Amino acid sequence: MSEVSARRDRFFTARRDPQLCVLEGLHALKHALRFEAEIDEVVTRDRDELAQLAQRLAPDVAERIVAIAHTVTEDEYEALAPLAHPTGVMSLGRRRAGSAADIMGAAAGAVVFLEEPVHLGNVGAAVRVAAAAGAAGVLCSGRHDPWSPESVRAAAGLQFAVPVARVDSPPNCPGRLVAFDADAPVLGSVTLPDNPVLAFGSERQGLSAELVARADAQVSLPMREGVSSLNLATAVAAALYSLQVIQGR
Repeated sequence: MSEVSARRDRFFTARRDPQLCVLEGLHALKHALRFEAEIDEVVTRDRDELAQLAQRLAPDVAERIVAIAHTVTEDEYEALAPLAHPTGVMSLGRRRAGSAADIMGAAAGAVVFLEEPVHLGNVGAAVRVAAAAGAAGVLCSGRHDPWSPESVRAAAGLQFAVPVARVDSPPNCPGRLVAFDADAPVLGSVTLPDNPVLAFGSERQGLSAELVARADAQVSLPMREGVSSLNLATAVAAALYSLQVIQGR
């Protein structure tokens, strides 16, 4: 097998490997490096173009990026993904191990729980805002993997900045579970538990009745009359930053 074929196989096999992740684009790679990810391979279609882009967008890790990048032809680069990233760089990294138990027992802060989300892009965007807002972690139930290439791309690689894990069922967190439900009192009008687990439902169905029933608190986000819902990742962002305001952070 040629090196070109072997590299293509490595990138496509990594999409299904529970130990690896595909980092599409410069932003995912820069965040992975900033948070000390283990990177196996970096390829670029143009080293000079990559050097200029990295110096502009990630000067703190630009030298590291260029030093580990391997140049391939345009055709080789395009063959590494169903849709090659326009920044001209793709990488393979090692996933950061994490579990629900690790996340629930971590340092103080809110944990985001996504119950059976439908869109991988929303999963990644929720991870991205959770990292930015300093959440303690993100848990995701259902069939979607928060480490999938699509989620990592949407999160800009910030799975390395905040613990994330897929779980089979809602976490066992007595006294901490907060359900976001459109019919509940508005966030800020209800006293929330310390280090809450903020539960958000899928884009189509919302939270399950079972989860809402066992929640320790139920809240909603205020919305203009006639507007019935928010995008999942937008709701996570609004909740996390509103919570910071409420807590005086």
